Amino acid sequence: MRMNVPPIIELTDRARDVFRTVVESYLDSGAPIGSRTISKLSGLNLSPASIRNVMQDLEELGLLASPHTSAGRLPTDSGLRLFVDGMMQAMEPSQEERAAIESRVSQVGPVEEAIAATTAALSGLSACAGLVFVPKRELVLRQVGFVPLSDHQALAVLVAEDGSVENRVIDLPTGVSASSLTEASNYMSAMLSGLTLSEARARIDREIAAERAALDGAARALIERGLAVWSEDNNRRPVLIVRGQGRLIDAAAAEDLERVRDLLDDLEGKQEIAQLLDSAREGNATRIFIGAENKLFALSGSSVIARPFHGLDGRVVGVVGVIGPTRLNYARVVPMVDFTAATLARLMS
Repeated sequence: MRMNVPPIIELTDRARDVFRTVVESYLDSGAPIGSRTISKLSGLNLSPASIRNVMQDLEELGLLASPHTSAGRLPTDSGLRLFVDGMMQAMEPSQEERAAIESRVSQVGPVEEAIAATTAALSGLSACAGLVFVPKRELVLRQVGFVPLSDHQALAVLVAEDGSVENRVIDLPTGVSASSLTEASNYMSAMLSGLTLSEARARIDREIAAERAALDGAARALIERGLAVWSEDNNRRPVLIVRGQGRLIDAAAAEDLERVRDLLDDLEGKQEIAQLLDSAREGNATRIFIGAENKLFALSGSSVIARPFHGLDGRVVGVVGVIGPTRLNYARVVPMVDFTAATLARLMS
């Protein structure tokens, strides 16, 4: 849901200045600010009475709200949207921040571990919870083989079309000999190259059912076991990785524990978060979801900043982002998410 907000050009210069001061104060402290404080801090050369009148106008436009009488004003979700879209001046990540993110991508190990580590780095730098959504990808087979480890175990080696190599230790069925391992390896590489795991399983099932698979019983059992292990593992691949939930509980949040509990509950409902991030896969731009603009965060008052990242073929591989309170530092965090997405894209290339 996208709220209707007036264009920034419809505000007078005075209204823009007061509005900016209120928003920046809120993003810094999380607290409402009053007209007297604005008159002292902002350098606007306006009396508290004049500022009150402007704030009242902004409240009538739905851009500011007062949590209770005489408490000053806070930006509404609509106000934050106007600020982010029309007034925010982005701050590029520092060299140290860039290095912290890039170092996680270059670590040795599975791609999933590098993605999770990069998400953790983003969480630490942004003081938010880091999120990455990677849809389950169907591995396309190039070559498959079995390497004996002992009389009872073998290493099942899968080489995918994208060049990735995955190994799994499997228990050998009874009666498997060295010749059966060779027979199974040759058969799988010849018959299953270019197929996804699900397509490979379906073909094997058809071949065996039609008795077209010229295999002995041991080799047949070995192939079925190998495909079963890979398929089960593929189904367990993380769809949504969340890192740094504890960073959501800061000093300001201690005064609003109910909101924090709601936000942590939102993160437990990973399916809904995954659906939200999946919606950010369309296009190449950064998406910002602010508070009640999305029904998922209507209670917790949270914001999500997310951006898709692409693979070598240009297709979207996943979405990376952060979730935090609506008063997060958008000017700093948005470019940080953009840089992380670009870094993950290089990892996928």
